[in-house]
Amino acid sequence: MPTSAARAALAPTIAYRDVLSDDGTMLRAWTNDPEGRLDGPTVLLCNGLGTNPLHWPALLRRDCGVRVVSWNHRGVSGSDRPRDPRAVRIENFVEDALSVMDHFDLERPVVMGWSMGVNTAFELAVRHPERVAGIFAVAGVPGDTFATMLGALHLPHPVARAVTVTLARGLRLGGWGLSPVTTRYPFGARSLEALTKVGFIGRVPDPELAAMAMAEMLSTPVEWYMHLALTTSRHPRVPLSRVQVPATFVAGTHDILAGSRDMGTAARRMPGARYVRLRASHFVQMEHPDRVHQLLRELIDRVDRA
Repeated sequence: MPTSAARAALAPTIAYRDVLSDDGTMLRAWTNDPEGRLDGPTVLLCNGLGTNPLHWPALLRRDCGVRVVSWNHRGVSGSDRPRDPRAVRIENFVEDALSVMDHFDLERPVVMGWSMGVNTAFELAVRHPERVAGIFAVAGVPGDTFATMLGALHLPHPVARAVTVTLARGLRLGGWGLSPVTTRYPFGARSLEALTKVGFIGRVPDPELAAMAMAEMLSTPVEWYMHLALTTSRHPRVPLSRVQVPATFVAGTHDILAGSRDMGTAARRMPGARYVRLRASHFVQMEHPDRVHQLLRELIDRVDRA
């Protein structure tokens, strides 16, 4: 479940639903339209791994004009862990996305993805093209994500993958000792400032909300988070030739978790795709909420005209 601070922050704008995925895993789904009165288009959000609604400040505004439907990943913030711990692949997340879409009666929405959620969005479009009207990809690549990390160091893809996978394995092994500390850590303004100084996240318009987002993220045990990361890291590049919908890629120039150059390459391989680079870290939608939201609305308009 979300932490008490996160629950209080989200109470006016977020409603939760329990949704059963095809393999029997109970998911905690959510929408920014608690009363079902929001007048505007509906999009499906495939969120970043282990993240939460607080990472999308523009979508929490009552006047955002976009109805969002999403869910928390397996074993994260109220969603159950699957009976089979191996069932946390991108393919499983695609099935979760379909279950959530069916629950909310979404036939063919624009699909948003952030970080590893971009993998899910593109895999959904390849496997079920009839269910995806467009793709809004934020700080993520359509497969083989770990090979694009540490882009600022200009490492060859195999080296970047080896380094990041090894680090994730180490954290998974050591997670049992770290989690009692991290899950209780009082993440606040000073912690956010420390992450800003080292360049992990840039300056944000709403530091208090950002700190709550990070605190909620830390509520997931390290070993489970790294298990999710390592399993999804095996997801290969998707065949972009099979994705025939309007798309927008939004990259952060200082992103160390998803290569902006690789996002640009993917965009160039999709006819008509738009590629936008913003001066930001991996948390581009938190640092530039208005601009990212504007880009989302522009993609929705393109889809409506298509």
